[in-house]
Amino acid sequence: MIRKRVLSGVAITATAALLLSGCGRPDEGEGAGPEPVTLGDGPATGKLTIWAQGTEGEALADFLAPFEEENPDVEIQVTPVPWDSAQNKYQTAVAGNTTPDIGMLGSDWMPAFGSALLPTPSEIDTSDIFPVALETTDLGGTHYGVPWYVETRALFYRTDLMQQAGFSEFPTDWEGFKALAKGYQTGAGAEFGVTLPSGGWNSFIGNLPFMWSNGGDIINAEQTEWTIDTPENAEALDYIRSFFDEGIADPNPDNESGSQVSRFVDGSTPMFISGPWDIPGLAAAGGDGFADKFAVAPIPASPSGESMSFAAGANLAVFKGSKNPDAAWKLIQWLTKPDVQVEWYKTVNGLPSQQSAWDDPALTENPKTAAFGEQLQSTKTAPALTVWPELSAAADTQIEQIMRGVIPAAEGLAAIQSEADSLGFGD
Repeated sequence: MIRKRVLSGVAITATAALLLSGCGRPDEGEGAGPEPVTLGDGPATGKLTIWAQGTEGEALADFLAPFEEENPDVEIQVTPVPWDSAQNKYQTAVAGNTTPDIGMLGSDWMPAFGSALLPTPSEIDTSDIFPVALETTDLGGTHYGVPWYVETRALFYRTDLMQQAGFSEFPTDWEGFKALAKGYQTGAGAEFGVTLPSGGWNSFIGNLPFMWSNGGDIINAEQTEWTIDTPENAEALDYIRSFFDEGIADPNPDNESGSQVSRFVDGSTPMFISGPWDIPGLAAAGGDGFADKFAVAPIPASPSGESMSFAAGANLAVFKGSKNPDAAWKLIQWLTKPDVQVEWYKTVNGLPSQQSAWDDPALTENPKTAAFGEQLQSTKTAPALTVWPELSAAADTQIEQIMRGVIPAAEGLAAIQSEADSLGFGD
């Protein structure tokens, strides 16, 4: 089964964004927030509820068996929640004070839900977690929740067809990447050399790795100034647009479930950008021996930049309304132990948030997974702002106009910049 986490819900509709903005960040500087829970020394006890999305929600109940054996007096109820309805479900629960003890929150949801969460206890050690993931739990200097798994995007490519295209190694720069995509067409008979984001939902997010890999950015480090309308970003979008102008990428790709995988397997489009969940799914779709015909590589960079990609994932957080916060945090503490995270990776292919877990052979001996580990060393996340979902959705419209040649990249970026300046920085 091929999983699509959809960037852990990174982009949401404008309606949902407005609903979520009602939660907002915790009050800063007023001392009104709750104090962190102090964990007891004994085992977890009592009833505990947890909501989890997607494949995680389906697999979690069985996975918790060892924790339940270690804590025989705890009773855990796991509720699987579809990704596409999760945000509204959590929002409704917050409004009605019917939240679970633990929620699995997309890393970019944290600013919207911050005021409904309990701070992370000091007893939970987060020093080994990828900094880019840990930053998503930092709301005004206080951490809420713990990163459970991390995600990033990298390039899947057909190694057998790459040889036919005349390449012995995957290129690391833009010039070589484009030449390979052309080579797939001229030397390996591909209809298109690569699938790239041409417009529609999440197309702005999909192009961020190329903007970042060209030295561009969309906001300053302090998140007090939008920096979207820059020459670096325009150059990156012009580069991507050239793939559509030259017929190397399909401007109207089939977005039906499974289409991208089938085109990759049959060789008609032998490169695409995705996450680690596609590794086992592609191997299964291609049949015996197909796993040896594809590989994963970091995002190529411009001559003046370095490879960068988008990082997302999910955090485990405890709601203020939890009736059993001690057991809730003890379960989160267990789920984020490095050895447990390795077992979770083996179960659902979720990438560990604990860096030391990446020393395990289960991750290091698989070159496809190791490529994602390499990419995680150079990633950025969406701005931790409540206005981000609305801005991202508005930017998608401009990206489509750019990629279809309706407007120049600089003009589209200026429009996105204007929208960002109008929205400001939220709560």
